[in-house]
Amino acid sequence: MFRTYLIQFFLIFVFACSGIQLLSAQNVKQLEEERKQTLQKLEATSKMLNETKKSQKSSLNKLTLINKNIGERKHLIKRMSTEISQLDVEMQSLSQEVRQLERRLENLKKDYAKLVQEAYINRSIYSKIMFVLSAETFDQSVRRLRYLKEYSDYRKQQVREIEKVKAQIEQKNDSISRHKNKLTEVVKQKEVETNKLSQEQKKEKIVLTDLQKKEKNLRKELNAQQKKANELNKRIEYLIAEEIRKAEQKKAAEERSRSGGKSSKSTTSKITTLTKEEALLSGNFEKNAGRLPWPVSNGFISGRYGVQPHPILKHVTTNNKGIYIQTPANSTARAVFDGVVTQRFSVPGSNNAVIIQHGEYRTVYANLTDIYVRIGEKVSTKQAVGKIFTDSEKDNKTELYFQIWKNKNLLNPEKWLAR
Repeated sequence: MFRTYLIQFFLIFVFACSGIQLLSAQNVKQLEEERKQTLQKLEATSKMLNETKKSQKSSLNKLTLINKNIGERKHLIKRMSTEISQLDVEMQSLSQEVRQLERRLENLKKDYAKLVQEAYINRSIYSKIMFVLSAETFDQSVRRLRYLKEYSDYRKQQVREIEKVKAQIEQKNDSISRHKNKLTEVVKQKEVETNKLSQEQKKEKIVLTDLQKKEKNLRKELNAQQKKANELNKRIEYLIAEEIRKAEQKKAAEERSRSGGKSSKSTTSKITTLTKEEALLSGNFEKNAGRLPWPVSNGFISGRYGVQPHPILKHVTTNNKGIYIQTPANSTARAVFDGVVTQRFSVPGSNNAVIIQHGEYRTVYANLTDIYVRIGEKVSTKQAVGKIFTDSEKDNKTELYFQIWKNKNLLNPEKWLAR
């Protein structure tokens, strides 16, 4: 009974250790993938930052890019620290397994040595024949023959087991060697990234100090930007309200026509303006909250939704009705979901904009130079909508203004886009 429990405990322990090792390997792989993704983001932001080096002047755009790089690099260093710890844990686990296998190999070799010694003593064929013939009965002779065969098979099995354990030890040692190389690589890379972070923090301090001396110009620039943003937002709000009003009028007219010209306020107020296709599209859009693709293939949020503090001016805030996404020069805006283009328009100082309807929902893409879609055109997810304006006077800053609406209500796009 005790032996049975001991075997069960041993099996549970082995499976548990295997599970921990598998989980650990998955964690290391996941951390490595996340590190690569963060490095790609850093590379993209660094390219945009290099564009600002053409101008010796400090700018808010330069500060934004430096801050973005600092944030991403801190995240990267943190991930690397976790990856180093995980690799260390896995190496310790592998080393422990090697020690266990080496002990097992030693025991197998001892057992095999005894077998060889016994075989040497009884090595002659005559001894084996006599062992069989000296049996008192025929059944006993058969049993002794079977015993000799099983003894021989057991020796062969021991040899195979020794070779198997040797191969396992070699495999584990190779794995430890690979982990050591990877660990060395990550430690070196972490050191490089830490030095880069230190340099960026110095740059941030210089740019910040320089911009703080230009408070008057910054206020003037902010007022001009806010004026343009307000004009654009008013135009968007008006166009969406008009679309909804016209859709409601059309539906109301259709209802009156079906009811023989009779209508009432209570009936009209319950009329839905969505067709079956639009209602389906609206439902699908809603189901993808938090999973919508970004309206650019590569970029980061440079201006968040809602009330945000100014990076330089104290006690000054801006109220963003959408989000600003900075992206490399010559980038294109793309539709975040299937829909129909309902508006394409321009506002002085804010370039061109496009509105796409997705049932009850609408997405707005502004600050475009060229528009690639027509009003009434059905667009698909990730289809190019237009080219984003690159401002050569502001370090080639390329920034998309993006909004999401549900009927007449503004929504926070950050909650809808995939993270």
